[in-house]
Amino acid sequence: MDLNELINQQEHLNIQIEGEEEQKLIAEGSIIQLVSFLLEDVEYGVDILVVHEILRFPEITRLPNTPDFIKGVINLRGNVIPVVDVRKRFGFATAKVTDLTRIIVIETNDKLTGLMVDNVHQVVRISQDHVDPPSELIEGVSEQYIWGIGRLKDRLIVILNLANILFLEEDQEN
Repeated sequence: MDLNELINQQEHLNIQIEGEEEQKLIAEGSIIQLVSFLLEDVEYGVDILVVHEILRFPEITRLPNTPDFIKGVINLRGNVIPVVDVRKRFGFATAKVTDLTRIIVIETNDKLTGLMVDNVHQVVRISQDHVDPPSELIEGVSEQYIWGIGRLKDRLIVILNLANILFLEEDQEN
């Protein structure tokens, strides 16, 4: 057995052990799993439990008299799903649709909704101990849109409160 095989075998063993421990922590709720995506070079995350699927950019049907952050609707296996342009919702400039542009189909408030994002980055696991509440220095917006800030090695991931991002204006009117 050469050195590379030994290293690979050891890494596989470590991954198995870490995987079992991690699964236990996930079941206990002390680790959260996020689907992370990029907007304006900032990494955001949504709870993987609300994500139904991730789609390549499909044909979107525009709707009249909708808020500017509603891109339109898509037909997903017979279900008509609204698509929210997350960039517009956050007040960012519109970006070109590229090969990396994705729609993250999520369920929030018992409704399926598509989130149009620049690039789905990866699935991330973060310990609850490494998630901080939104800073009190950021008034207003943080509590409405941000659930927390996750620290992962040298990265920060903004964890979103999806119900408020998508339906805040609608809820205030009702």
